[in-house]
Amino acid sequence: MNIQRFTAPTAREALSKARMTFGDGTLILSNRPTASGVEVVATGEDTLEALDRNDQQARQNLNQNQRQLAAKAAPAMRADPDSQVIEDTAQLAMSTLSFQDYVRERMLRRRHEAMAVQTATPATPAVPERQERTQTPRAPAPAARAASPAPEIAPIQVKKPAPRTPAPVATAAPSQGIVDELQAMKALIEDRFNTLTWLGQARQNPIHANLMLKLIRAGYSPALARTIMERMPEDLNAADATHWVMEVLTRNLRTDAGASAIHDEGGTYALVGATGVGKTTTAAKLAGLCARAHGPASVGLITLDTYRVGAHEQLRTYGRMLGVVAHLAHDRAALQDLLGLLANKKMVLIDTTGLAPNDPRKRDMMDMLDLPEVNRLLVLNAGGHGDTLDDMVSSFKTVGMQQTILSKTDEASKIGPALDATIRHQLVLRGVTTGQKVPEDWERADAANLIAMSMRAPAKSAFDPKVTDLGFFFAQSSPMQPGQLHA
Repeated sequence: MNIQRFTAPTAREALSKARMTFGDGTLILSNRPTASGVEVVATGEDTLEALDRNDQQARQNLNQNQRQLAAKAAPAMRADPDSQVIEDTAQLAMSTLSFQDYVRERMLRRRHEAMAVQTATPATPAVPERQERTQTPRAPAPAARAASPAPEIAPIQVKKPAPRTPAPVATAAPSQGIVDELQAMKALIEDRFNTLTWLGQARQNPIHANLMLKLIRAGYSPALARTIMERMPEDLNAADATHWVMEVLTRNLRTDAGASAIHDEGGTYALVGATGVGKTTTAAKLAGLCARAHGPASVGLITLDTYRVGAHEQLRTYGRMLGVVAHLAHDRAALQDLLGLLANKKMVLIDTTGLAPNDPRKRDMMDMLDLPEVNRLLVLNAGGHGDTLDDMVSSFKTVGMQQTILSKTDEASKIGPALDATIRHQLVLRGVTTGQKVPEDWERADAANLIAMSMRAPAKSAFDPKVTDLGFFFAQSSPMQPGQLHA
């Protein structure tokens, strides 16, 4: 009988080995995890066909010998239940399917018995039945019995073996690899069903589909777009639906429109963000606005950028243009001294080193700025990619109110990704920069104007999805938390 074992690190590799040996007609009898991976016991269909032929031949032989078996004596018919002859006869009478169950149960029973023997605690060995029988005194010969009376012999209590309880048949536990594959398949099926349900609803309401496509093309994330569309009333026409979506976006974009401008409010601000987003230029614009409104003596400039070549000189150049002195701080102690020196200023701006989210120096810089009087302003490039902006916001997020500034809006083809990150992370937008002029290219954050700018039809791009592509966007997207959006 051609039954083989195959061992591999994963179940897929073990099945592949079995198929290489037996071909397409491979039948898996059992599988179990081992210390080196997964063990698979398999055979081929030709083995089962041979068993079928043997089964038919055995049935014919049994029919021919039936009369001979019936003619035998009755004691011969009462065979031992454990006889190998009956077991072999039952095995030959098996069908193809029952043979697989038989082999699997035999293997699992042997495995369970072996595990029970290994885990059993050693007990005092009992005297074997065969030895007890040999210790029983034999009766004397007939002649001796006639010569002398037979002595009285106390009956020896021979221990009978306890009835053996059949070991429960253990089920083969599936390997971890198969479990992971089944879970991944389940998640994929659920995503596909959710996508089909959502797209079915979108086909029934074309206004929803068109607005979804418009939001995605404007740069908004599928998570935010889907959350908004699920809350939109169904009885709106196209114009009212578009107006409703823009109102929801405007209401959820937090700005400082209801408070004083940042340069009129004053305070100490540290501008943080990635390299090249315009932190130094933004600091110069804020300093210029404050100096124009309250005089040059009301502004203080500090730079922590000791890595970039010419960083201090650039800020000093802006300071000379505004009549403000720019200071350099190398460590936390120097920063505290400068903040004490500039404590009487209306506005103190700290220019920091541009760092990536995974830069190891970011932790040291954030610890240096961890002072009670220092507020952080996250500068985001309005033309950045959505994933990059989301990573930057998550990396520089702090406890309390998160404030941000959108820079380089004049260079951005789409500001939807930046507004999307601001809405989803609930940042407070303090202003936007629209060019390189200091301090003219600065605007206060107006939510309605920014949302209208983002929803204007941009030029066609190779990155814009089509209606047929919406399924791929919404298959893996998860809606926002209910408390994060005010619809």
